[in-house]
Amino acid sequence: METLIIAGGEINQEQLMKYCKAHNGQNIIAVDRGLEALYQFNMVPNHVVGDFDSVSKSIWQFYQKNAEIVFHKYNPKKDYTDTDIALKLAIELNSSSITIMGALGKRMDHALANIHILKEALEVGIPCQILDSYNKIYLVKDHRQLAKDKTYGKYISFLPLTTTVEGITLKGFQYPLNNASLSIGLSLGISNEIVEEMATIELKKGILIVIESKD
Repeated sequence: METLIIAGGEINQEQLMKYCKAHNGQNIIAVDRGLEALYQFNMVPNHVVGDFDSVSKSIWQFYQKNAEIVFHKYNPKKDYTDTDIALKLAIELNSSSITIMGALGKRMDHALANIHILKEALEVGIPCQILDSYNKIYLVKDHRQLAKDKTYGKYISFLPLTTTVEGITLKGFQYPLNNASLSIGLSLGISNEIVEEMATIELKKGILIVIESKD
């Protein structure tokens, strides 16, 4: 079953509603202040995780009355972020795919950490992505095909998650690559575009951060 994680960062309410309507029946995991986004539409999560230091007390108490919700409360002094804990839970639930909303926002440290923890899902073979109003972010470690008419936005950027990514081949892009390498500290992979109906990403070693974005 698909799982949607609602974290405590910035969330476009219209986007959230459209996504939930298109993915009816999915598991929903609310992360701390992420409960407030669900409350706006009277949506009920299956699980709630966090140390609950940022969610409104009244909203927290409202959801506590629902006996069908499973609460996972953690001490604020912990080794993992609330979003990381939610992702680990989604993996334990054997999710078929995982989407995270509210993973980006004002706190750049949390945003970067949330991109990095996508590796946990990648390692167990579960498709996982971060969505906000302008970006779709995921990781690739071998290959992926993209249809031009289904991409999230006009621009597609590639950044190395690992120190170096080797054997990168991009086909169907405005700026193709053939067996190239990309290392941390370079901006070579920023703002590419798909120019054919289908595009292909292939690599031999390492992990790429792929960002489909729109202005």
